[in-house]
Amino acid sequence: MSDPLQRPAVDDLREQRLFEIRREAETKGKVEAIGTRPAGAPFPIASPETGYYGVPLLKEPPWTLEIPSYFFVGGAAGSAAVLGFSARWFGHDHRLARDCRRLAAMGAAASAGLLIADLGRPARFLAMLRVLKLKSPMSVGAWVVAVFGASSTAAALAEMLSRRFKFLPIQVVGDLAEAVAALAGLPFSNYTGVLIGATAVPVWNENVATLPIHFGISGLNSAVSMLELMGNDNRALNTLGMAASAVEVLEGLNIETSKKPAMKPLKQGRNGLLTRIGGVLSGPVPLALRVAAAFAGKRRSSQLRRAAAVSSIMGSALTRFAWVQAGHISSRDWRLPLAK
Repeated sequence: MSDPLQRPAVDDLREQRLFEIRREAETKGKVEAIGTRPAGAPFPIASPETGYYGVPLLKEPPWTLEIPSYFFVGGAAGSAAVLGFSARWFGHDHRLARDCRRLAAMGAAASAGLLIADLGRPARFLAMLRVLKLKSPMSVGAWVVAVFGASSTAAALAEMLSRRFKFLPIQVVGDLAEAVAALAGLPFSNYTGVLIGATAVPVWNENVATLPIHFGISGLNSAVSMLELMGNDNRALNTLGMAASAVEVLEGLNIETSKKPAMKPLKQGRNGLLTRIGGVLSGPVPLALRVAAAFAGKRRSSQLRRAAAVSSIMGSALTRFAWVQAGHISSRDWRLPLAK
């Protein structure tokens, strides 16, 4: 039996060894000390070929259907707020601006409901607002959701009241709220791409540079399409939809031509099929329809644009679900986090 009096000496040796390792790391920039795996021990070494007992190294995202729905609705609502501000102050299209306010407010309410449904109860969302961490996409996103929801709702409410009461202060408050909603709407439409790209999930992290752009453009495409289905026959909207669809085509080509192992969940199996269907519906199909609409007669043009709008909305929604499902698949593959 070991002597209790020798325990402090052993602890002192351990502390001394830890101090030496820290000093080695500071001076050399690396540590060459032998770790906890003794030489010749039967313990496996994690590698892409052998894995680590075949057990996934990452936990799957706990998200269900509420989150991809939130990504889709939030993207459209944020883009609608930016479009509404531009339509009122630069395009002088007050009907379009009014519809944008309504769409942004409805999207904000739906987004809040979906997010709270995923969290379980409202108190959890309020707890996220206790602090603001600028380096945390989730913390910044929570504040963006709160600011956007309040401002877009105030703008829509002021729009309704000013039409009935013709009271100047109401209009001023509505215009200020619209400006705040537009400022918050820009990050609200694409911060979710930053949020998932900043995680360790391989397929998301591999696309951290393009996901915010992809989600932002997809949100713009959805907002334009919804506004057209609300009866806004605006050539500028058709041009924006055409440009957004063209960018979606490029995103689809980027996914298809990538040879990186982390991209497999977007290209193989049922989720690969879902990704391709969503990409086609949000890219080539509406692009072709909108180009044709630009050269068609008024009645035919309206029909083509409505068909493009329906296709864009369906494609944008499907791609959000495909990206979230790809995260689940990527987390279950123990090889991907170990690949270099």
